[in-house]
Amino acid sequence: MSENTQKDMEKNVQEENVQETPVTEEKKETAQEEKKEKKGFLKKDPKKEKMAQLEKKVEELEGKVAKEKDDYIRLMAEFDNFRRRTSQEKLELVSVAAMDTIKGLLPVLDDCERALNVLKESDDSAAAKEGTELIYHKLMAYLQSKGLAVIDAAGKEFDTDLHEAVAQFPVPEEEKKGKVFDVVQTGYTLNGKVIRFAKVVVGI
Repeated sequence: MSENTQKDMEKNVQEENVQETPVTEEKKETAQEEKKEKKGFLKKDPKKEKMAQLEKKVEELEGKVAKEKDDYIRLMAEFDNFRRRTSQEKLELVSVAAMDTIKGLLPVLDDCERALNVLKESDDSAAAKEGTELIYHKLMAYLQSKGLAVIDAAGKEFDTDLHEAVAQFPVPEEEKKGKVFDVVQTGYTLNGKVIRFAKVVVGI
Protein backbone atom coordinates (compact mmCIF):
# COMPACT_ATOMS: atom_id res chain seq x y z
CA MET A 1 0.00 0.00 0.00
CA SER A 2 1.36 3.38 -0.94
CA GLU A 3 2.08 5.99 1.62
CA ASN A 4 -0.53 8.37 0.18
CA THR A 5 -3.26 5.79 0.33
CA GLN A 6 -2.52 5.01 3.97
CA LYS A 7 -2.64 8.70 4.84
CA ASP A 8 -5.98 9.06 3.07
CA MET A 9 -7.46 6.17 5.06
CA GLU A 10 -6.23 7.59 8.38
CA LYS A 11 -7.67 10.96 7.45
CA ASN A 12 -11.07 9.41 6.67
CA VAL A 13 -11.09 7.53 9.99
CA GLN A 14 -10.29 10.73 11.90
CA GLU A 15 -13.08 12.59 10.07
CA GLU A 16 -15.54 9.82 10.90
CA ASN A 17 -14.49 9.93 14.58
CA VAL A 18 -14.90 13.71 14.61
CA GLN A 19 -18.40 13.39 13.11
CA GLU A 20 -19.48 10.57 15.48
CA THR A 21 -18.34 12.28 18.72
CA PRO A 22 -20.71 15.31 18.60
CA VAL A 23 -23.70 13.08 17.78
CA THR A 24 -23.00 10.80 20.74
CA GLU A 25 -22.60 13.71 23.19
CA GLU A 26 -25.75 15.32 21.88
CA LYS A 27 -27.71 12.13 22.46
CA LYS A 28 -26.32 11.88 25.97
CA GLU A 29 -27.32 15.46 26.76
CA THR A 30 -30.81 14.86 25.37
CA ALA A 31 -31.18 11.70 27.43
CA GLN A 32 -30.04 13.50 30.54
CA GLU A 33 -32.49 16.34 29.93
CA GLU A 34 -35.32 13.83 29.46
CA LYS A 35 -34.38 12.15 32.74
CA LYS A 36 -34.31 15.55 34.47
CA GLU A 37 -37.73 16.38 33.04
CA LYS A 38 -39.10 13.03 34.19
CA LYS A 39 -37.65 13.52 37.65
CA GLY A 40 -39.09 17.04 37.80
CA PHE A 41 -42.49 15.72 36.70
CA LEU A 42 -42.54 12.96 39.30
CA LYS A 43 -41.22 15.18 42.10
CA LYS A 44 -44.08 16.59 44.33
CA ASP A 45 -44.59 20.29 44.68
CA PRO A 46 -43.86 21.09 48.37
CA LYS A 47 -46.34 24.00 48.41
CA LYS A 48 -49.20 21.87 47.07
CA GLU A 49 -48.33 19.08 49.46
CA LYS A 50 -48.35 21.54 52.39
CA MET A 51 -51.70 22.96 51.29
CA ALA A 52 -53.22 19.49 51.08
CA GLN A 53 -51.99 18.67 54.57
CA LEU A 54 -53.41 21.93 55.93
CA GLU A 55 -56.78 21.33 54.26
CA LYS A 56 -56.92 17.84 55.73
CA LYS A 57 -56.05 19.24 59.16
CA VAL A 58 -58.79 21.90 58.83
CA GLU A 59 -61.36 19.23 57.92
CA GLU A 60 -60.36 17.12 60.93
CA LEU A 61 -60.60 20.13 63.26
CA GLU A 62 -63.98 21.17 61.84
CA GLY A 63 -65.29 17.64 62.39
CA LYS A 64 -63.96 17.64 65.94
CA VAL A 65 -65.50 21.06 66.68
CA ALA A 66 -68.88 19.92 65.26
CA LYS A 67 -68.81 16.81 67.45
CA GLU A 68 -67.87 18.81 70.56
CA LYS A 69 -70.66 21.31 69.82
CA ASP A 70 -73.19 18.50 69.42
CA ASP A 71 -72.04 16.90 72.68
CA TYR A 72 -72.29 20.28 74.44
CA ILE A 73 -75.82 20.89 73.18
CA ARG A 74 -76.89 17.40 74.29
CA LEU A 75 -75.30 17.92 77.70
CA MET A 76 -77.04 21.28 78.15
CA ALA A 77 -80.39 19.74 77.16
CA GLU A 78 -79.91 16.90 79.65
CA PHE A 79 -78.92 19.36 82.39
CA ASP A 80 -81.94 21.55 81.65
CA ASN A 81 -84.24 18.51 81.87
CA PHE A 82 -82.55 17.46 85.11
CA ARG A 83 -82.96 20.97 86.56
CA ARG A 84 -86.64 21.10 85.64
CA ARG A 85 -87.26 17.62 86.96
CA THR A 86 -85.48 18.43 90.23
CA SER A 87 -87.42 21.69 90.65
CA GLN A 88 -90.69 19.87 90.00
CA GLU A 89 -89.79 17.18 92.53
CA LYS A 90 -88.94 19.83 95.13
CA LEU A 91 -92.26 21.60 94.56
CA GLU A 92 -94.13 18.32 94.81
CA LEU A 93 -92.24 17.43 97.99
CA VAL A 94 -93.07 20.79 99.58
CA SER A 95 -96.68 20.51 98.44
CA VAL A 96 -97.05 16.99 99.86
CA ALA A 97 -95.40 18.02 103.13
CA ALA A 98 -97.72 21.04 103.42
CA MET A 99 -100.75 18.90 102.57
CA ASP A 100 -99.86 16.33 105.24
CA THR A 101 -99.35 19.07 107.83
CA ILE A 102 -102.67 20.74 107.01
CA LYS A 103 -104.49 17.40 106.97
CA GLY A 104 -103.14 16.80 110.49
CA LEU A 105 -104.64 20.12 111.61
CA LEU A 106 -108.13 19.44 110.23
CA PRO A 107 -109.21 17.46 113.33
CA VAL A 108 -108.22 20.50 115.40
CA LEU A 109 -110.54 22.64 113.28
CA ASP A 110 -113.29 20.07 113.79
CA ASP A 111 -112.81 20.24 117.55
CA CYS A 112 -112.91 24.03 117.44
CA GLU A 113 -116.18 23.91 115.50
CA ARG A 114 -117.69 21.45 117.99
CA ALA A 115 -116.51 23.58 120.92
CA LEU A 116 -118.11 26.68 119.40
CA ASN A 117 -121.41 24.86 118.86
CA VAL A 118 -121.39 23.61 122.46
CA LEU A 119 -120.52 27.04 123.87
CA LYS A 120 -123.32 28.68 121.89
CA GLU A 121 -125.86 26.38 123.51
CA SER A 122 -124.34 26.57 127.00
CA ASP A 123 -124.54 29.21 129.69
CA ASP A 124 -120.73 29.63 129.91
CA SER A 125 -119.25 33.08 130.07
CA ALA A 126 -118.91 35.18 126.97
CA ALA A 127 -115.12 35.23 127.49
CA ALA A 128 -114.90 31.46 126.90
CA LYS A 129 -116.89 31.79 123.68
CA GLU A 130 -114.81 34.73 122.46
CA GLY A 131 -111.53 32.98 123.30
CA THR A 132 -112.53 29.82 121.42
CA GLU A 133 -113.74 31.84 118.43
CA LEU A 134 -110.47 33.81 118.42
CA ILE A 135 -108.37 30.61 118.36
CA TYR A 136 -110.55 29.09 115.64
CA HIS A 137 -110.49 32.17 113.39
CA LYS A 138 -106.72 32.66 113.76
CA LEU A 139 -106.04 29.04 112.89
CA MET A 140 -108.46 29.15 109.96
CA ALA A 141 -106.99 32.42 108.65
CA TYR A 142 -103.48 30.95 108.73
CA LEU A 143 -104.54 27.77 106.92
CA GLN A 144 -106.49 29.79 104.35
CA SER A 145 -103.32 31.78 103.64
CA LYS A 146 -101.71 28.42 102.72
CA GLY A 147 -104.48 27.63 100.24
CA LEU A 148 -107.06 25.88 102.42
CA ALA A 149 -110.72 26.46 101.54
CA VAL A 150 -113.97 25.14 103.00
CA ILE A 151 -116.22 23.14 100.66
CA ASP A 152 -119.56 24.90 100.67
CA ALA A 153 -121.99 21.96 100.82
CA ALA A 154 -125.18 22.90 102.70
CA GLY A 155 -128.12 23.26 100.31
CA LYS A 156 -125.96 22.51 97.24
CA GLU A 157 -126.54 19.85 94.62
CA PHE A 158 -124.90 16.59 95.65
CA ASP A 159 -121.54 16.35 93.81
CA THR A 160 -119.47 13.17 94.06
CA ASP A 161 -116.33 15.19 93.26
CA LEU A 162 -116.79 17.19 96.48
CA HIS A 163 -119.22 15.34 98.70
CA GLU A 164 -119.42 11.95 100.39
CA ALA A 165 -122.94 10.79 101.22
CA VAL A 166 -123.12 9.15 104.62
CA ALA A 167 -126.93 9.05 104.85
CA GLN A 168 -130.15 9.89 103.04
CA PHE A 169 -133.09 11.78 104.47
CA PRO A 170 -136.61 11.97 103.04
CA VAL A 171 -137.68 15.56 102.38
CA PRO A 172 -141.22 16.73 101.47
CA GLU A 173 -140.04 19.62 99.28
CA GLU A 174 -139.33 18.56 95.72
CA GLU A 175 -136.64 21.22 95.22
CA LYS A 176 -134.59 19.81 98.12
CA LYS A 177 -134.39 16.29 96.69
CA GLY A 178 -130.88 15.40 95.44
CA LYS A 179 -129.42 18.25 97.46
CA VAL A 180 -127.31 18.29 100.61
CA PHE A 181 -129.70 18.31 103.56
CA ASP A 182 -127.09 18.42 106.33
CA VAL A 183 -123.27 18.49 106.70
CA VAL A 184 -121.90 15.91 109.12
CA GLN A 185 -118.23 16.82 108.61
CA THR A 186 -116.81 19.86 106.84
CA GLY A 187 -114.83 19.19 103.66
CA TYR A 188 -111.76 21.10 102.53
CA THR A 189 -109.72 21.80 99.41
CA LEU A 190 -106.08 22.81 99.29
CA ASN A 191 -105.10 24.96 96.30
CA GLY A 192 -108.16 23.66 94.44
CA LYS A 193 -107.50 19.99 95.24
CA VAL A 194 -109.84 18.10 97.56
CA ILE A 195 -107.99 16.90 100.66
CA ARG A 196 -111.12 15.84 102.52
CA PHE A 197 -114.59 15.24 101.12
CA ALA A 198 -117.52 16.84 102.89
CA LYS A 199 -119.55 14.15 104.64
CA VAL A 200 -123.18 14.98 104.01
CA VAL A 201 -126.76 13.83 104.32
CA VAL A 202 -128.61 13.88 100.99
CA GLY A 203 -132.31 14.67 100.67
CA ILE A 204 -134.46 12.15 98.81
